[in-house]
Amino acid sequence: MTESDFNERVDATLEEIEATLDDADTDLDYLISGGVLTIICENRSQLILTRQTPVRQLWLATRSGGYHFDYDADGDRWVLDSDGTSLAELLGREFAAQAGETLEFKI
Repeated sequence: MTESDFNERVDATLEEIEATLDDADTDLDYLISGGVLTIICENRSQLILTRQTPVRQLWLATRSGGYHFDYDADGDRWVLDSDGTSLAELLGREFAAQAGETLEFKI
């Protein structure tokens, strides 16, 4: 994957996450700057997504740990590099555990 393709995929993913947050009936705030999406939960905890261009990964930091995702072109989705869990699934679990929010991500 070229750097340009990678950046386009990350941008599209972050935009989809933003759209889900905008449509949700929650008290979540978020900031996006320079390829970093910081989501601030009502309890002030954060989930942070960052692009890692040199390794072509999308990283997620949560209270429970850090996760690294590779893009799976065949499945057209981001998958956890350690076990293949989708970004959508893990984000849903982390929001439930960390913020008590039930959100369904279509990324």
